[in-house]
Parts: sequence; C-alpha cells; structure tokens
Amino acid sequence: MLYSVDSQKYVSKLPHKNDFDRRRKGISDIEYNLIVDQLNLRVDGDEIHTAGWMPGSDWTGTVFAPLYFACGQSNQAAGLFFGLIVFKLMMDRSDYWGFGRYEKDRVPIQSMTYFKLQSRP
Repeated sequence: MLYSVDSQKYVSKLPHKNDFDRRRKGISDIEYNLIVDQLNLRVDGDEIHTAGWMPGSDWTGTVFAPLYFACGQSNQAAGLFFGLIVFKLMMDRSDYWGFGRYEKDRVPIQSMTYFKLQSRP
C-alpha cells in the first residue's frame, strides 16, 4: 500500500495511466515480470528507495533494457516509464510504503523517493 506524505492519503490510482498502458504494450509480459521481480528484490532489501537511482544509468544487458526500446530509445521517456512501473509496484505491494519528493544537498531529486512505513498511518 502506498501513502502520500503530501496529501496524507493512500494512493489507489496510477498517475499517467494512459502513458503507462501505451508504453506497457511495447514490452512482453515476460520482460515486464522480470523487471517487477528485479524491483521487488531491490525493494525487499532496503527501506528507502529513490526510483531514478534504482536501475543505474546504463541499462545495457539488464532486465531494464526493453524499456528503452519500448520508448523509442529515448532516455527521458524510458526513465518516466520506469518511474511509473516503480509507482505501480509500490502501490500494489501488501506492505506499507510512503512517498514524496525530497532534496539531496539542497538540490531537488527529480524522481520519487519511497520509504517503508513501520506502521499504517
């Protein structure tokens, strides 16, 4: 379950769902499931995650590479699609996660940061 720190409400709808659905058609179910499995492994391993930092900057040879091709080889579009996949994954999980936008060294982080909640708000 995903909790918005800003609105102080649970989120049950994927933002930019039309974009997600359009991009999702560009990758197979097998590719999508491999991405989700890899993300769940990473999420299960720590309590704080920033979406844009999770996949690294070079997706060559990783399960994330199909996203780049599904987005017309646009790094920006692939990054946005990846962010939607992470958002959906966090929203669909049975444990509790919060999210918001934060800064590092007084510089805004461009992607969403998620953190595990110890109890339900």
